[in-house]
Amino acid sequence: MGEGADTSGQTVVVAFGQTMKTLRVRAGLEREEFGRRIGYSAATVASYEQGRRIPSPRTIERADEVLDAGGLLTVWKEQVERAQYPVFFQGMATLEREALELLMYDTHVVNGLLQTEEYMRALLAMRRPPLDQETIEQRVLARVTRQDIFDRQPAPLLSFVIDEAVLRHRYGGKPVLRGQLEHLLLIGDKRNVELQVMPVDCEDNAGVNGPFTVVTRRDGKKFVYSEAHATSTLETEPEQTGLAAARDGIIRSQALSPRESLKLIEGLLESL
Repeated sequence: MGEGADTSGQTVVVAFGQTMKTLRVRAGLEREEFGRRIGYSAATVASYEQGRRIPSPRTIERADEVLDAGGLLTVWKEQVERAQYPVFFQGMATLEREALELLMYDTHVVNGLLQTEEYMRALLAMRRPPLDQETIEQRVLARVTRQDIFDRQPAPLLSFVIDEAVLRHRYGGKPVLRGQLEHLLLIGDKRNVELQVMPVDCEDNAGVNGPFTVVTRRDGKKFVYSEAHATSTLETEPEQTGLAAARDGIIRSQALSPRESLKLIEGLLESL
């Protein structure tokens, strides 16, 4: 699974793979035939069975159906899905799926929910020590899967504030940045999304302590998530979550309006 992988997550993935292989053999299917039925090559099936790659929830459902497993594979779906993420992000990934509202402030890179696949790959390729290719593919798939949040019904309320400097870093080169900025313009037009930019010439910024996310769950409970390096903090104390939500409100008031922000992004795009 590579650097940053979770040992318990690896155990789950390996156990799932062994179960899938046992059911495939019981069904009398070779890897080639089974792969054809679920839409993958024999090599990919081997990777799943050996715990070297993590299948998507849809792949697990299809495999269960093809093998007539009666739920013996789909019962693993939640655990396998959680294993896609670095251990420090697993709790937050679960909260995202349950969120009524997400308030996000980012100062280093574009938020994962907003990243294009090319931008993701550029960031992951810069990691030191280097990530192996299978871990990169796993992380990309996990981030892409998280972006289903934009199509969820009922739609959660999503607020993003991004430091302007983030939008000027040419990670991966001009074509990657151009694609990322174009993607931001598309996302910024969604009715349940507010996208704002904190300009570099701002004289006041309540977010100087760094990036964070405030999550409001459907039951009204709030959480504050922040991370640094390969560690994270998930705050649940009501006083702290309330203060973080208030701080995010101040940050949004200090940032450019959504309309002004989209104009700034358009200007950055034209300058490339």
